Amino acid sequence: MRIVFVSLLVSIAVLSGCGGVETHTRAASERPAISVRGATVCREEWPDAYEAAGTVRARSAAVISSKVMAYVRQVAVQAGDRVAEGQELITLDAQDLDANVRRAEAAEAEVRGAFPEADNGVAGAKANLDLAQSTFQRMQELASKKSISNQEFDEASARSKSARAGYDMARARRSQLDSKLAQAGQEVRAARILQDYARIRAPFAGVVTARSVEPGNLAAPGAPLLTVEREGAYRLEASVDESRLPFVKTGQSVEVSVEALDRRLAARVSEIVPAVDAASRAYIVRIDLPALPNLRSGMFGRAWFPVAARNVVAIPAAAAVERGQLQSVFVVEEGVARNRLITIGRRRPAALEVLSGLSEGEKIVSPVPPGLADGARVEVRQ
Repeated sequence: MRIVFVSLLVSIAVLSGCGGVETHTRAASERPAISVRGATVCREEWPDAYEAAGTVRARSAAVISSKVMAYVRQVAVQAGDRVAEGQELITLDAQDLDANVRRAEAAEAEVRGAFPEADNGVAGAKANLDLAQSTFQRMQELASKKSISNQEFDEASARSKSARAGYDMARARRSQLDSKLAQAGQEVRAARILQDYARIRAPFAGVVTARSVEPGNLAAPGAPLLTVEREGAYRLEASVDESRLPFVKTGQSVEVSVEALDRRLAARVSEIVPAVDAASRAYIVRIDLPALPNLRSGMFGRAWFPVAARNVVAIPAAAAVERGQLQSVFVVEEGVARNRLITIGRRRPAALEVLSGLSEGEKIVSPVPPGLADGARVEVRQ
């Protein structure tokens, strides 16, 4: 008896529920027809695209280090600061470099101080040479007249040759001073260049993205101190599967989105790295990005590379009703709006791709007016 009683209650509940649904449907169908706009489900040729994720990198980035070993006296910038080309960023303790400059300058001054003595030596040797040559010419005339002995003529000739040798030696010493002065000048310039290494400057205008040095640290040659990126020159480095290589060309126009900026950008492929990573079977494609004020290195982005067009079933975006993870449309059947679940694929600003739930040629409501319910009578107007 108890089992029969429970079955009777279930039957009554089911009948009551069916009666409620029929009553609701009947009430909806008896209401005046709602005027709606309609659209026809159609097939369209949509250009397909391959999506690749990547990271924004600076086109030009410089890791700044010291060329000499010295202690850091001052760091004039912080991470995030904008710097101008040639701006002094770091000052090193340059006492030993200053001493080298003074030592080189003193050596140069010493060489310059020897010039008057050398010039006087050349002048004296020239005077002796002139006197010896004049004497030799007179002796030569007297010797032709047999007025002097051969011994006297030979002595005059020897004095002339000795004066010539003394003059040539004085000139050589003067030339050596010129060479020493040039060498001393080079030493001064080299010392000043090393002295200038104590003032580390920005190689170009940009933004300081990393600082790894503090005053008092010992700066060693090659050790990174700062990182500066050229502002306004960024690119997206996207990882592309090797199977997609035929679809990517240098100079190709692509669409890029940067997640942090929440916008899509038109960009161009600037470089394709020929090496393929053995682990991921992907290669890097570098895409130049337009200059944007809030673009920063390290941001996440996506790139869409166009491939062959694909035939899809499409509907207007305004025709879809989304509730959580469910998407549906209202299909017009004999003047009645029927709610039908669909599966949506790719999205465009004004259209959606339908993967399942609709067929080409069906009539749907677009846009969906507020309060439209399943089973409502509708009057479609164009």
